[in-house]
Amino acid sequence: MANTAPISSALCHQVAALPWRREADGSLSVLLITSRTNGKWMLPKGWPMKGLSEADAARQEALEEAGVEGNVDTQAIGSYRYSKLFSDGSSTPGQAVIFPLEVTRERKGWKEKDQRQRRWMSPDEAAAAAHEPDLSRFLANLAAGRVTLVHADHPRAIAL
Repeated sequence: MANTAPISSALCHQVAALPWRREADGSLSVLLITSRTNGKWMLPKGWPMKGLSEADAARQEALEEAGVEGNVDTQAIGSYRYSKLFSDGSSTPGQAVIFPLEVTRERKGWKEKDQRQRRWMSPDEAAAAAHEPDLSRFLANLAAGRVTLVHADHPRAIAL
């Protein structure tokens, strides 16, 4: 039987964190997590939060969904489109604005630990693993050096 759930035409707006770190060899790694519903790889993301900037909301999502803390940049470095699925079976087009988060601490336990996996990957690996095609393109651009990470405490770009 075909899925007959309604599709909304409104574009929902969410915020996403791009958790990243430098490895001992100087290479860049990014952290992806699995969706709670389908186990596919994605960035930590969620709704804007009252009383928090979008960057701080993205940092909070990274803590709750991936168990990581760090320095978030206040300027978004991009966005990606996706299909937001709701628990009632409906869906709507969505767009997530991406804020880089330099990870300084990984928790052993966090709010959604039992519901998700997390994995550090090279940007190329992350691009291949990401479920959403637009997120995959963003990560491929990061791997190719077409997206620049800016450290929260330093206005200079961080080279790959």
